[in-house]
Amino acid sequence: MCGGRGSRLDRGEKPLVAVDGVPMVDRVIDAVTASGFDTVAAVTSPHAPDTAAHLDGRVPLIETDGDGYVADLTDAIDRVGTPVVTVAADVPLLAPGPLDRLREAYEGPSVTLCVPSALKRQLGVSVDTERDHEGVAVAPTGVNVVGADDAETVRVSHDARLAVNVNRPDDLAIADRLAAGLPREVSSDGPR
Repeated sequence: MCGGRGSRLDRGEKPLVAVDGVPMVDRVIDAVTASGFDTVAAVTSPHAPDTAAHLDGRVPLIETDGDGYVADLTDAIDRVGTPVVTVAADVPLLAPGPLDRLREAYEGPSVTLCVPSALKRQLGVSVDTERDHEGVAVAPTGVNVVGADDAETVRVSHDARLAVNVNRPDDLAIADRLAAGLPREVSSDGPR
């Protein structure tokens, strides 16, 4: 998903904002591609024409109307079918390992991959959405599996790379610092 305006970040088209010198969308596509999924596509909108041009020829593009994240996601899913893994372009520290584990654990219902809100706060990144999961406040990561029906499971990861969604300038500064210092396959739980 890479069609957002990025208005809270205020740095132009959000997917093209660089983290440690690499556009966030490139980092996400590299992680998804390395994890071995059969097909990778980018969902774009009229709000991100430079992103669409940047990705044209690299991966198939699914152009949506730009009516918002949920509407664009629904439109894209209607076109590709389910099950499908969705990843927001603002998760620049994403690595193949968490995606591989998600794919291996998938059993049929939709999956919302979350991290403890406390981990996001410990890292200093923003917490925009929270929910309770078994008595623990968790935040969605922007990585999901959309299944064929309305059933949903929540998986909680303690992987620090999944806790960083770049929505604001402070989040970007933290992502830059972490990207420069962390190997791709290290989490808060240790090497993976």
